[in-house]
Amino acid sequence: MRLLLNVIWLIFGGLWLALGYLVAGIVCCVLIVTIPFGIAAFRIGLYALWPFGKTVVDKPTAGVGSMIGNVIWVIIAGVWLAIGHIVTAVAMAITIIGIPLAVANLKMVPISLMPLGKDIVPVGSHP
Repeated sequence: MRLLLNVIWLIFGGLWLALGYLVAGIVCCVLIVTIPFGIAAFRIGLYALWPFGKTVVDKPTAGVGSMIGNVIWVIIAGVWLAIGHIVTAVAMAITIIGIPLAVANLKMVPISLMPLGKDIVPVGSHP
């Protein structure tokens, strides 16, 4: 079932969302000071390509630096990526088959707003 949902996701929105994260990552890497944000954008972009079967967990080593970085991220790219998730979720929710995809899209909004201090792991591999 995960494979089917991931393929449908990829076709109907995942590719566009991943491209958004790719653009955000490239812009952040060009600015040099924001390279950690670029790396986070690339990591979330991979998650946006194939989200079913993965989950987001807090990193135990995250601290104040992650929180400060998340505030900067929201200003640079987080708001726009979150809007992309919400718009895509609304478009997916219009159809019956798209409702699970819309729910998955809305679950990605928090990590699009605050990616630092988070880790993406396979479902069932975290305590």
